[in-house]
Amino acid sequence: MSDPTTSLSNLTLAELKNLVEGIVDDRLRTLLGDPDLGAPLGESVRDRLKQSLTSTERITGDEVADKLGLRW
Repeated sequence: MSDPTTSLSNLTLAELKNLVEGIVDDRLRTLLGDPDLGAPLGESVRDRLKQSLTSTERITGDEVADKLGLRW
């Protein structure tokens, strides 16, 4: 579907499916996107992030889930 003047009636089923999936993906990204994306970090958050990134201590996803009371 490289021709921008193609009408919907000329699309194959696969092309229409790809078009709809792309539209839904774009809309979900808009609705569920991170509202804080691009916002500046506070100094305390920046310091904690730096400490976390330099630390060699790691925990598993299961440990995080347990701490937060989540179930996989």
